This record gives sequence, structure tokens and C-alpha cells, in this order.
Amino acid sequence: PKVAVNFAPLMMRRLTITGSTLRPQSDLAKARIAADLEREVWPLLAAGRIKVVMDSEFALEDAAKAHARMESSAHIGKIVLKV
Repeated sequence: PKVAVNFAPLMMRRLTITGSTLRPQSDLAKARIAADLEREVWPLLAAGRIKVVMDSEFALEDAAKAHARMESSAHIGKIVLKV
């Protein structure tokens, strides 16, 4: 189905839209993608050449606070729940 999206609110809040279409891929194609990631991306992460930006970390019992932080749009990077 087609959907109309007003991008202005997304841009004002610096939001990112991401997606994946792996579901229709065959198991072989998914395995190739996983192998490519392992070969090309993981070494860069391990070497510190690509960094995951972490905004904050919350204990699991503070999940509501973590969600409030996310809703505030004040974060840059990942909000992590520690289990």
C-alpha cells in the first residue's frame, strides 16, 4: 500500500528512517549477507574504525526513564537497557 509521509516533523526532530527487506530473501541470500557483514563490517567495529554512538544506559527497572529519554528527542545515539 502507498502511504503519504510528511517529512517535516521527522526532519525537525532529526529522526532517521531505516528499513530492511530481508524477509523475501532466500536463506542462501541471507547467509551471504551475514557472511559479508562478518567479513566487511565486524573487523571495522573490532578495530574501532566504526563506532556505535551510545547516548545513555539505563537499568532494566528504569525502562520508563529510558523511554522518556527517547521520546524527548534529546538523545544522539543508542539508548541501552542494561539487563
